[in-house]
Amino acid sequence: MNFNKLIQQEKNKEYFQNLVTFLAKEYENKIIYPPKSDVMNAFKLTHFQQVKVVIIGQDPYHQPNQAMGLSFSVKQGVQLPKSIINIFTELEDDLGIHNTSGDLTPWAKQGVFLLNTTLTVEQGKPMSHANQGWEQFTTTVIHELCQQKQDLVFLLWGKHAQQFEPVAKQYGHYVLKSVHPSPLSAYRGFFGSKPFSTCNKYLISKNKQPIDWRTYNV
Repeated sequence: MNFNKLIQQEKNKEYFQNLVTFLAKEYENKIIYPPKSDVMNAFKLTHFQQVKVVIIGQDPYHQPNQAMGLSFSVKQGVQLPKSIINIFTELEDDLGIHNTSGDLTPWAKQGVFLLNTTLTVEQGKPMSHANQGWEQFTTTVIHELCQQKQDLVFLLWGKHAQQFEPVAKQYGHYVLKSVHPSPLSAYRGFFGSKPFSTCNKYLISKNKQPIDWRTYNV
């Protein structure tokens, strides 16, 4: 299995065709993020065979110039949203890495699959594209990864991501979970959870290359 084959398989289904129709109207009449060319970036930047780590977000950033098709990631040079500031704070505390670029493409290229469960959003309206078909698609993708891959690490931050814990554990994958890194919850267990070093220790124990969590010089 690869992502192209999986996407093509889903595109032939009625729910996906309804989603495509919905998106065509939305992009035509409203400001939608990310740009069309970036919507599938998680699939373009991380090949199915390459996936080692899965980080699940909810939906894209809904302010201008932020969303780029990877969960939690923003384009180079864009001011960092609070959630990624907290992710980087924990990373520095955990591994001493000080990232200033919020573009997580270097993670994606090493096999960190950065997937939002809803892949598009209207400007200024979080979750505005929920329940239009994206969740069915991304849930299918996650189930396929769980079935086809071995020894994945799932970093499940917050209740929304943790809905995928049962399927990850059913297929024997390693789950690291905590509260969401948002300002509302980060102090209730995200800080101090050491997800990055713990993830790498597990990868090493399975004879896999650990992730270089820097977003610079990679």
